[in-house]
This record gives sequence, structure tokens and C-alpha cells, in this order.
Amino acid sequence: MNGTDLILVGFAAVAGGMVNALAGGGTLITFPMLTAVGVPAIAANVTNTVALCPGYLGATFAQRRDLRGHERLLLLLLPVSLLGGVSGGVLLLKTGEHAFRMLVPFLILFASCLLAIQEPLKTFVAARRARPASGAWAALPVVPAAVYGGYFGAGVSVIVLAVLGLVLDDSLTRLNALKQAISLCINIAAAIFLIFSGRVVWPAALIMALGALGGGIMGGRLARWIKPPTLRRTVVAFGITVAVLYLVR
Repeated sequence: MNGTDLILVGFAAVAGGMVNALAGGGTLITFPMLTAVGVPAIAANVTNTVALCPGYLGATFAQRRDLRGHERLLLLLLPVSLLGGVSGGVLLLKTGEHAFRMLVPFLILFASCLLAIQEPLKTFVAARRARPASGAWAALPVVPAAVYGGYFGAGVSVIVLAVLGLVLDDSLTRLNALKQAISLCINIAAAIFLIFSGRVVWPAALIMALGALGGGIMGGRLARWIKPPTLRRTVVAFGITVAVLYLVR
């Protein structure tokens, strides 16, 4: 990657960090930019996964107080999340570059659809009162979500929130905190595993991590002036456009 490529990736990371802070879906910006500057699809996905770790850590730290009372559940869900994240990483490396490139547009479409239903889903979860699930039943639906998160990652937080809302009876705030902790474990597990794959483009990963951090701070300050639903619709439209471009290439 040359200097111009790194600048473009850095700007995409800033934009992705802002989008994540305001509405979610930053991966739909950063991943296509990496492939646009010539990074192979699997390497772009691996690099993106590693670069996102600080953002997940910050979000989990910010909501740590809402995890109180869930210690026993976390002892079960977090190991499951770690195993799922690693499994997704293994599956990614075994897919092969050509096969993964064929899957990319469908993965982006799927992530775009998840982002599009994010608010209706939150409303559904907030209004629903399910029977409290045992630890084992709560862990069961987290497994496929964790594997998906380790494999691609875009939209994984939406999936995790959905499955938690189906099996646990708790407030949206506390479910969201659980979602953040689970998503962090999925991402960190996948990132640590993928670091040793030799596919991380480190200059891009470092630039993206810094850019996403700065973008997240900027997004927090712009939250009063930018409406998340409007931004979310823009990101969904962008993601669908990118998916179509991948399909016709």
C-alpha cells in the first residue's frame, strides 16, 4: 500500500468510526475501501477485524455498570463467544480467496439488511417479555452469531441483541451491555487468531484503529446535529450499492 492508499483507508476509518458512534454499520465503509485500494478480500476482512478491537473495547467499558448481576451468565456466554469467534476465523481462512470474494456481496447485503432493521428490532426487544432462560439455553443461539462475527463481523451486534432478546427477560439497556461484552469477545478472539494468519495489513490496521477512534469521538460530538435514522438509511443505501457493484464486477 502506498501513501495515498493509507490516506484513503484512514479517511474511511474516520467515517466508519463516526457512523458506528451515531448509527452503526461502519464496516460497510471500511471493508469496501480496503478492497478498493487493492487489498485482497480475506486480508481486508482480517485487517478490518483487528482494527475494530479498540472500538468494541471502548463500547464495552462505557456500559460496564449495566453488566452487574449478569456475572454467572457471562461466565457461560463469554467462553462460548470466544470459541465462536475463533471458529469463524478458522472458517474464514479455510474458505479461500475466490470463494470469499463470491460471498462478499451477499455478506454485505445481509449486513445492510441487519442495519436496516436495527431500530424495529430494538423496539421489539424492548417490548418483549420472554421467560428467563437457563444459561445453557441462553448460550445456544449465541454460538452461530459468534461464528458469523468471527467470519465477517458486519452486523454481528444486531444479531447478538436479537438472540439475547429472544431468550432473556431483561431491560434493553442491560441486554445492550451484554451484547457489547459478547461482541467484544467475538472480535478479540477472532482478531488474536487472525493476527497469526499473516494476512493482517499492519500499516492499514494501525491507521484504521486511530481513525476509527477519532471518528468515534467526533461522532459522539455530532450526535446532537445528525439524526441516526437518516445516517443509518444512508449507510444501508451505500452498503446495497457496494454489494451490487461487487456482483456486477
